[in-house]
Amino acid sequence: MNEAIQRMNLDAEFYTSEKCYIIELSNTPDDPDASIARARVAPGVTTRWHRLVRTAERYVILEGRGRLEVGSLSPQEVGVGDVVLIPPSCRQRITNLGPGDLIFLAICTPRFRSEVYEDIDNNPLPHGGNA
Repeated sequence: MNEAIQRMNLDAEFYTSEKCYIIELSNTPDDPDASIARARVAPGVTTRWHRLVRTAERYVILEGRGRLEVGSLSPQEVGVGDVVLIPPSCRQRITNLGPGDLIFLAICTPRFRSEVYEDIDNNPLPHGGNA
């Protein structure tokens, strides 16, 4: 990786089949150890059950309030400043409980690549959800 400052471009936001909006803040092959994305979930929306194979993820809640379901934990309410640790292959989804957008950083190690994403919404794994 080379030294750089990467600026957030709100026009680069895109909608995913997971039911959230994403802006890739840092995700390049020359920095394979980590990626950072800004995720935005609209009020009342629950993302699809999914997991990332061979990739750990951390959510850092920046705005709003949500209900997180991850692995074997009981559903938990999360808010500004909370950090969620999601091991590789652990099922996850989040619901926006507030009147405004739920915004968080999604930090993946190693960096996120589309081939590690698995939608498991129609077949969530029971009791912990690890592969």
